[in-house]
Amino acid sequence: MIELVRTNDLVMISVIEGILRQQRIAFFIADQHMSATEGSVGFLPRRIMVDADEAARARRLLQDAGLAAELRE
Repeated sequence: MIELVRTNDLVMISVIEGILRQQRIAFFIADQHMSATEGSVGFLPRRIMVDADEAARARRLLQDAGLAAELRE
């Protein structure tokens, strides 16, 4: 799996989820349930992961949606 985005922004995560779902790209949000250990403060970022075979396509979609600045290298 390849990390596409790392963020604390729940709205951003929701937008990216919508884009990937719409295009039927499987993804996984790592560290999504860490709020239980951090006390719901939100300082631990979530990571949006996709299969390596879909990474280029997912990156293109997010760039086209104006989210290029959110992408990890």
